[in-house]
Amino acid sequence: MGVITGAHGIKGEVRVKSFAAAPESIAAYGPLEDERGGRHLALTLTGTVRGVLIARVDGVSDRNAAERLKGTRLYLSRAALPEPNQDEYYHADLIGLAAVLRDGSAFGRVRAVHEYGAGDSLEIERADGRLILVPFTEAAVPEVDIAAGRVVIDPPEGLFAQREALSRGAGKAKT
Repeated sequence: MGVITGAHGIKGEVRVKSFAAAPESIAAYGPLEDERGGRHLALTLTGTVRGVLIARVDGVSDRNAAERLKGTRLYLSRAALPEPNQDEYYHADLIGLAAVLRDGSAFGRVRAVHEYGAGDSLEIERADGRLILVPFTEAAVPEVDIAAGRVVIDPPEGLFAQREALSRGAGKAKT
């Protein structure tokens, strides 16, 4: 759901980068968990600064305690989230899905979903361990079937040839 990026001020507030569609909704779901699920953090939003949220964390009242939270990733149980709309997916629902080509042949498994600013990409791990990034667009991924546990990949022409050339070093400058 987000990550605590640092302390804000001297009274224990923290800066939070939210990954929620509506960033401020991160506090609406109730207490969030850290990566291990062992610590529950209840946030109360107090403002925004330069695109990040400012929040109080229950039990944190000074800057030193707030600084110790820097880097803490904030999670929420999938069951606590609302069902996504049609053609919307939670990243957690995509990770682990089988990736198949249009003809049904196996291609790999979705290992991660990346957001680089120009649109999402699926990181597909091939059987041999190689990683391929595929744009998460309707053209490149025409079908997502969560119930069947798969995504259909129709990669843009040349995507794999370009990746193969780069992996062999063809993209390196000669010295």
